[in-house]
Amino acid sequence: MVSEKLQIVHLTMEPGASVAEIARAHEVNANQVFKWRRLFEKGQLVDAGARSTALLPVAISAEIEGVPEPNEQAAAEAISSGGAIHIELPGKAMISAESGADPALLRCILESLRK
Repeated sequence: MVSEKLQIVHLTMEPGASVAEIARAHEVNANQVFKWRRLFEKGQLVDAGARSTALLPVAISAEIEGVPEPNEQAAAEAISSGGAIHIELPGKAMISAESGADPALLRCILESLRK
């Protein structure tokens, strides 16, 4: 049943799609489809058997060109000097982890959002 709901929700996400028309075609109330869409956006409309780790799209915010291979000391300095990871879970949270963030705390935060 959840897979059918997800299929309907995905159809409504297509450009130019009409929720009312899709709901009628699947013989469900349009208000119900809007509710499923809200659950989907919050990450709460998931198939119990489908809960697994999945690959997510990644966006690189800047390119580095022509940078020579660093030696070990330069690599250690680069690791400790900066960098950040920004994770957005639509409808749930936006997380930024700066260089030096506690890995155990970050893991705990990410696992709590998975639930």
